[in-house]
Amino acid sequence: MKSLKNFYIITNKHKDRERIMTKQICDYLQNHGATYTVQYEEVAPAGHLPEREDDRIPEDVECILVLGGDGTLLRAANQVMEREIPLLGINLGNLGFLVEVDPEEIEQALERLMSGAYEMDSRIMLYGKITRDGRKLAETRALNDIVMTRNGSLQIIHYDISVNQKFLNRFSADGMILATPTGSTGYNMSAGGPIIEPSARLLALTPICPHTLNTRSIVLSPDDKVTLEIINDREGALQEAEVSFDGSYRYPLVVGDKLEVRVSRKVTHMIRLKEQNFLEVLHKKMSE
Repeated sequence: MKSLKNFYIITNKHKDRERIMTKQICDYLQNHGATYTVQYEEVAPAGHLPEREDDRIPEDVECILVLGGDGTLLRAANQVMEREIPLLGINLGNLGFLVEVDPEEIEQALERLMSGAYEMDSRIMLYGKITRDGRKLAETRALNDIVMTRNGSLQIIHYDISVNQKFLNRFSADGMILATPTGSTGYNMSAGGPIIEPSARLLALTPICPHTLNTRSIVLSPDDKVTLEIINDREGALQEAEVSFDGSYRYPLVVGDKLEVRVSRKVTHMIRLKEQNFLEVLHKKMSE
């Protein structure tokens, strides 16, 4: 791979409060002839999309370093998706599947980036659109998952699912997870969904606590388009639900609202430094 010299740094300011790790990276890059720009992450309030980073990033940036945890990297992937610049996560949070560089490995990782000793993975993203009476309310993309869940008082949600405009099933459940292979080891796995090799091009649908004996996930092709529609319950009670994109950007749903999901045309490029493959990482985490 080519050597990288121009970097953009996104730092979770709550996980690097004293800016110690950020300063260490900046000092190393400066001392080795590289350029960099630093942006301290501002997490958008629920229901609001964050400001896009695309326009802030200099044209010559070749790599984005993300300091934080898996959540920080997921938000960064959404904010810079138009540019498709490769991301490398530096772990300042709990052990995750996406951020692979630990603080004590930072300088070694930077050396490898600047010498071209790295690999690149491409991960699919999901595109989700919320409509009401045919009018678009919101749209964005997700690297991990798009999740529709109940909201308000303890109640189940009644919803219909169609695939490619053909009715699939009616569910009464706590919600539904639509996960990418990257996100299959997150909420999808906790809900009993399949673990999928992250380079695969698949879409997994996993119901959350369905009120039925049929609790199986459904795995679809990347060309399929899924539509979830909130419907009335048997008593006609108010149905309150919400949809979240990568666990961060949340929007309320009411009866009649539709969530349309498909595989996005955009992808996220992830830099890989470690030799271990996905199965080795999975074995390590399952043994903890």
